[in-house]
This record gives sequence, C-alpha cells and structure tokens, in this order.
Amino acid sequence: MIDAHGRDRAVYIISVAAELTGVHPQTLRVYERKGLLAPARTGGMSRRYSEADLDQIRRIQQLTADGLNLAGVVRVLRLEAEVVRLQKELALQNESVISTALVPVATVTEFVLQD
Repeated sequence: MIDAHGRDRAVYIISVAAELTGVHPQTLRVYERKGLLAPARTGGMSRRYSEADLDQIRRIQQLTADGLNLAGVVRVLRLEAEVVRLQKELALQNESVISTALVPVATVTEFVLQD
C-alpha cells in the first residue's frame, strides 16, 4: 500500500503513465496543455507522474467517457476541488463551534459572579 506521501511522489515517465492508464502519451501532453495535469519535471524537463496524477488521469477518462469535452472536464474538476475545500472549511468551523460549546459551565458562572 502506498502512503499519502508516496501518492505524490513522481516516479513514472510519460510512457509508463500512459500504459498504466491506457491513454496515448500525446493525450497526456494535451491534458497538461489544457491545465488538467501538472506532472513534476526532472532537471532535464522530462515529465514524471505520481499515483495521484494517475488517479487524475483516470478521473479525466471517466468524465470524457461520460460525454464531457475537455472544457467540461476542467470545469468539473475545479468544482470538485472547490467542494473538497469547502468541506474541509466546514469541518474546521464545526470543530470550532463544538469546542466553544464545551466551555465548562463553572467558568461561565465564575465570570458572571465576578461582576
């Protein structure tokens, strides 16, 4: 099993990434030009893909198989990323509300009695 750090480690060259995802290397270049992928680069500017990149490629394939063009895919991926961001923000706000609600009653009572 690959840990979270390993999922982002760019290890696959373009031909291997293409083979693992069932797409042509030129398709991966198109995805990159359209802003759908951002593979890491070596010092010699060769592309390197991570497991997370491969997942992204598979998601793009799924959306195009559902009938979306690449502009639609860009939009869906941006919206999905925004949903994830908002879910994290909401979770943090909920944690804050819960921790605030758990203030001991004695502390509140002592504050009121001091006035």
